[in-house]
Amino acid sequence: MSLTPLPPLPGLPPLPGHTPQSAAAAAERAGVPLRADRHPVVAATADHILAVVSRLRELDLADISPAPSYRADER
Repeated sequence: MSLTPLPPLPGLPPLPGHTPQSAAAAAERAGVPLRADRHPVVAATADHILAVVSRLRELDLADISPAPSYRADER
């Protein structure tokens, strides 16, 4: 079975930064108790993670086979 590659995804807009208030709201929605003094640290950490992950969006993976066709024992 041969898989045809999917067309590239259109560019995604940048995500807005997190504020201490948005970090607190997200923690509350997730049911994670978060002390008020942790809100700024969690917001900064979330922004850092998103910045690192956003770099992955920039990779050109057009010539990479889909995961189901990858075999670790092949070179």
